[in-house]
Amino acid sequence: MIRELAEVIAVDESSLLVATQLKTGCSGCAQQNTCGAGVISKAFADRRAQFRVAKPMGEFRVGEQLELLLPEQTLTHFSLLMYGLPIVVLTLLAMLLTKVTSWSEGWIILTAFAGFGLSFIGLKKWLSQRDIQINKQLKVVQIS
Repeated sequence: MIRELAEVIAVDESSLLVATQLKTGCSGCAQQNTCGAGVISKAFADRRAQFRVAKPMGEFRVGEQLELLLPEQTLTHFSLLMYGLPIVVLTLLAMLLTKVTSWSEGWIILTAFAGFGLSFIGLKKWLSQRDIQINKQLKVVQIS
């Protein structure tokens, strides 16, 4: 299970609005003061993600800390979709256009990158319709 701490921002009858602190991969390295990535991560340290989760049984208060649990398989599945599909679209579109058209290389590259961008837009719409399925796999645990 992937575990993440969250803070309750708002409570309504069926859901909780929670916020998590977005972390970078360079928070514990000894070189973070001299590394370019560490310096950049400090500049954007106050980033928070807010989203709604289904409210489980129990009483919740604003400011309360929760633990969000997500199966690793779910995270892996959606990560592969988000990173892999656009690259596959880019590659296949470039190969297909090279074979079936007589376009110049520049137009093929531009069209392939347009397909790459459109695949992100399509994935965003498709995933927004599946938020309910993801929400069912997310477990909310109160911290005592």
